Amino acid sequence: MDFDLRKAINAISDVVMNRPPPLREFDQIYMKVADMVIQAEYVARVFHGKNVVFVGDGDGIALSAAHLKAAKVIPYGPKSITLLDFDERIVNSVRRFGEKLAPEVAVNAFLYNVADPLPPEHFGKYDGFHINPPWGASNGGQSVTAFLERGSEATSEKSLGVVVIGDDPDLAWTQLVLRDTQARALQLGYVVSELMPQLHMYHLDDAPDLRSCSLLFRRIEPALMAKQSEALSSERRANFYGKLSPLKYQYVRDASTLNRGKAPDHLYQLELVPEAKDE
Repeated sequence: MDFDLRKAINAISDVVMNRPPPLREFDQIYMKVADMVIQAEYVARVFHGKNVVFVGDGDGIALSAAHLKAAKVIPYGPKSITLLDFDERIVNSVRRFGEKLAPEVAVNAFLYNVADPLPPEHFGKYDGFHINPPWGASNGGQSVTAFLERGSEATSEKSLGVVVIGDDPDLAWTQLVLRDTQARALQLGYVVSELMPQLHMYHLDDAPDLRSCSLLFRRIEPALMAKQSEALSSERRANFYGKLSPLKYQYVRDASTLNRGKAPDHLYQLELVPEAKDE
């Protein structure tokens, strides 16, 4: 990676300040900044000149890759990024930030829940996809394969796909999900083009050392592409975000105030200095 690290971190910090607080109940656990730099540069390089769909992106990797290019930190990056996410806070934050990146990178964002069939206007439209889904510790990886299938459905015959999932050799469930994700990708016509193990760390209090890997898939059998998109069954929605935490909410709606970019006023109280009480 040949670029100015300080400029890269400063660019990523812009994205970090833009994204909403994570909702742990939906397995929104954000990647640490240094690892965001690594992943964003990688995504920009892999998807250079391509139209890319991000199926979910709480971390902000889509904007990070686009911002690195638009800010001239790196000379490469995607032609366009489209975000599909069920969290309206994230959708709105991407739209706002994306306005600053034109015309270097076209940015779009739409409300979408992976439980629903992929809308026809997104079917087979993109050159590549990126997902960092709930890692499937309590559902046998069904949450991962659900996002993988949506990414596959949204991309064309010669597409690439980047999948970020848990990877810890000492945690058996991560290795089983990693195996089953690759098996499902094979069924969808992909092969593993590259695997970078144990690459990222997260702001995760109860498992601070848990890491994720980055998998690059390349489609080689277009005949295995899905012809249509189907809703997720109730069985696949079970334990989607963790044990006894199914996928049951359609959207997270944005209830932000006019004080955008500032601390919500319900999170703090102001107390006057004694001399000011009589003024």
